[in-house]
Amino acid sequence: MIYFLSHPIQYFSPLLKELAKKTDLEVCYFSDVSLKLNKDAGFGTAIKWDIPLLEGYHSEFLKNWRSSRPLTNSFFDVFNPSVITKLWKTKHKIVIVNGWSYSSNWLVFIFGKLFGKKIWMRAESPLNQELRKSPKILLIKKILLKHFLFRFFIDKFLYIGSQNKAFYKYYGVKDENRFIFTPYAVDNALFRKEAKRLFPLKAAIKEELKIAPDKKIILYSGKYIEKKRPIDLLKAFSQMENQNCMLMFLGEGKLRHQMEQFICDNKLSNVLLTGFVNQSQISKYYAIADVFVMCSGMGETWGLSVNEAMNFGLPVLVSSTCGSSYDIVRDGVNGYVFKEGNIREMTEKLNSILRSDDNIKKMGDASLEIINQYSIDVIVENMAS
Repeated sequence: MIYFLSHPIQYFSPLLKELAKKTDLEVCYFSDVSLKLNKDAGFGTAIKWDIPLLEGYHSEFLKNWRSSRPLTNSFFDVFNPSVITKLWKTKHKIVIVNGWSYSSNWLVFIFGKLFGKKIWMRAESPLNQELRKSPKILLIKKILLKHFLFRFFIDKFLYIGSQNKAFYKYYGVKDENRFIFTPYAVDNALFRKEAKRLFPLKAAIKEELKIAPDKKIILYSGKYIEKKRPIDLLKAFSQMENQNCMLMFLGEGKLRHQMEQFICDNKLSNVLLTGFVNQSQISKYYAIADVFVMCSGMGETWGLSVNEAMNFGLPVLVSSTCGSSYDIVRDGVNGYVFKEGNIREMTEKLNSILRSDDNIKKMGDASLEIINQYSIDVIVENMAS
């Protein structure tokens, strides 16, 4: 099979590596932007991932006729006419495409079908967010997706979760034989290994970060941007009953000043804004946390940080907008789902989770069990069978 992706992505590389062990895999990238030191618009700082993105599988970068600027999901962020030659020459019968945002995706759809290939699509869109869009947008997309792209060009839909599958069904995909379950997943094995290594070092890590040993840590991981709604979490934290807690924000972004102003105005002493934390260092923060919170709104199609946290045996509190809240969060079992923007509900759920060490452990153990079903192994097995 040949897999077309926009650019190397830290979450996809472990999957590609494992898929290459079970199949004859070739990966074609439209851009190499993520391999360079680039200023990320969300983080607001220059970043370069410090984990290997190209190891363990065969890959190729197709010439991009557009500049090597950061990708923003605009149609012409990438334009790779060599897609046509690649599809003509390749021996592979199955062609996998990630999404439909870019011009080069459409070159794959059209010419892949012309050359007799089987087109498989993997994308993230959840129905719950789709239905919040304007009637005009939904009508246009019904014409484009339901009556054109999904009907005539896509043979298989690799859905990442229940809301993503519901999205495809909403746009006319009814035949169950056209679906393959490829759950959104992180490298569970790696994070479990890191958890085992770091748990005995919790006291030392807390000392390094100047955190009192008995503090309960509420963890957020993501950009400080509107979509992620970090100020909602600050508001909830300011209203909590348990005063022996610390709120830790992993990340960076344009809302930092507003967050710092809120912290100052409300005299919050137990809040840490870490700044950008790269992949090789993120595990130590998960290892010392007691609960993980994702409070995002529109645009958070899944939220893979939730998967990461669950591999460290953490209870999770996730907004109802996040795609993952429908699949890997079980209310009262491994955490809670709260309505996006409902500060009072978020506060109550945090108080409930942190009411005792036994409750934290019980919910964390449930997280470990649930996340086993959302693994790279499951994706590879379902795609290779």
